[in-house]
Amino acid sequence: MRKRDLIVRNLANVISLLGVLSVGVLFLDDGYQYLLPLIIFNNVMDDLDGIVAAKLNIKSEFGAALDNVCDAVAHTVFVLMVGMHYGGVCGVFALVVATAILIRVVSRLLPGAPVGAGSPTNELIRHMFFVLLLARLFSFPAENVLMAVFTLHTASLLLPYRMPGLIRSLTKSAFSVGLVNVALLVAWLFPYAAPIVALAFGSTYLYGFVVGGLQSFKTVSSSP
Repeated sequence: MRKRDLIVRNLANVISLLGVLSVGVLFLDDGYQYLLPLIIFNNVMDDLDGIVAAKLNIKSEFGAALDNVCDAVAHTVFVLMVGMHYGGVCGVFALVVATAILIRVVSRLLPGAPVGAGSPTNELIRHMFFVLLLARLFSFPAENVLMAVFTLHTASLLLPYRMPGLIRSLTKSAFSVGLVNVALLVAWLFPYAAPIVALAFGSTYLYGFVVGGLQSFKTVSSSP
């Protein structure tokens, strides 16, 4: 019984670890070809661990910290792999945004760190995922768009204010979280759906970036 309780208490942590361990596939020969499905799998695991922790009432500070660390490792690897694939200036931009990922995650592990500010790291990974899909669909070079995405996220990852309207932030139930992951899967399996899904995520991100900044500016301006 004790063994079963131990397994249940750590189930969410195991899911978090599975999500990050899967990125090891990228280091195999020709592992880069599995990047897109690995991003989807990592996103599913990242969401699933939170759902399991909430449903089984096994949330803990350790679990939250482990989830942040797993995100930092997996998302940094994804970004750097893309940067190395395209090389040159794009690789430099990837290195910069990877540094922003690590700064964000480390700062969130500090006691009393603000929660909910800036954009989550998995938002960056989803946008990168969409750029790669759209570049394949419309046959355009992905480097310039990736560099723009990396630049925006280098800033938004470290913003001191909340970004309202982000799709993933609005999903509270397990069902709605599942729909987000289904949308990623549909965009990958049915390429002509990718522009619609990408537009939804991209437009809400830009909305949160601008509106959140304006709200923060008004708050600062009105304070004595």
